[in-house]
Amino acid sequence: MYKFKFSAALAAIGLVLSCGETDLSRNFSLELEKGAKKIQQYQSVGVQLKNREGLPLDSVVYFLEGQPVTLTDGKLTMATPILGTKHLQAHVFSEGQKAIIEAEILVLAKETPALYTYEILNSYPHDPKAFTQGLEFFKDTLYESTGRRGASTLRKVDFLTGEVLTDVALDKQFFGEGLTVLNDTVYMLTWQSGTGFMFDAQTLRKLGSFEYGESEEGWGLANDGVQIFKSDGTQRIWTLDPGTLQETGFVETVTDKSVFNKANELEYVDGKLYANVWQKESMMIIDATSGAIEGVVNFGGLKEKVGQHPDLDVFNGVAYHPGRKSFFVTGKNWDTLFEVRIFKRQG
Repeated sequence: MYKFKFSAALAAIGLVLSCGETDLSRNFSLELEKGAKKIQQYQSVGVQLKNREGLPLDSVVYFLEGQPVTLTDGKLTMATPILGTKHLQAHVFSEGQKAIIEAEILVLAKETPALYTYEILNSYPHDPKAFTQGLEFFKDTLYESTGRRGASTLRKVDFLTGEVLTDVALDKQFFGEGLTVLNDTVYMLTWQSGTGFMFDAQTLRKLGSFEYGESEEGWGLANDGVQIFKSDGTQRIWTLDPGTLQETGFVETVTDKSVFNKANELEYVDGKLYANVWQKESMMIIDATSGAIEGVVNFGGLKEKVGQHPDLDVFNGVAYHPGRKSFFVTGKNWDTLFEVRIFKRQG
């Protein structure tokens, strides 16, 4: 799997973009306050433009992610609503020439993620042969996507009995991944083929396909009724236009300490993305706008409550039932679907 490595901390960056004379650019660099290796949202950091040759300056204008910003007493306040990697630029004007000097900054969440746990409300049968990748309720019916090449399916399930009501198989070359349902259309990902599919939500008849843009792979999907969210195995969660399936932007998942790159299956509820952590019995609660990881749910012990067999695999799959106001979770090749309540740990 792709593993993200953040190699540029908050140090001076040698990369220089120039407009005009190259020699002018080489005389300048942006340096951040000494010792400031991590900057949290709304914190301030000292920014210094180094002028190595003491060239005369006509003016300097600063931009953060393309938007003009003002330094106060030489400090920049990181009030950006979206966290993650940011690009700070100084547009330097000297004797009729212009140079653009750039530094990369990682803006982290302002608070440590809260710890959550769970309570089992009900247990229901689940197909132990289902290598679960995506779960979502739509009109009280549970939609499930399963993986593995040659065995990937999309299915409608009676969650009370575990009965598969309707299912379709993907072509054998595809490894099925997450799904979401919006406007009577099921959107389903495949893993490494760069292709997703659309199906009619009632009949599961295939409606078409779409190709990924800049996102690395297909992992999880969710929607907020307007746009689609897509995880790809990196620190990024992308937004997609449901009409064109084009990627329109992304957020990066971060804590108050670092970026995190293991968001897998997704569910959207009231402004938050609930994301299974790949290969872990836990789930992140992510602010869908900023990318801040606000909570972590420990599902430890749940796997021991299902039937044990050789093909039993990891915790994966999360769906929210708005009528019951509860979450449903399971795992790959688990024989049980759990209805749970999630709550913050005390103390």
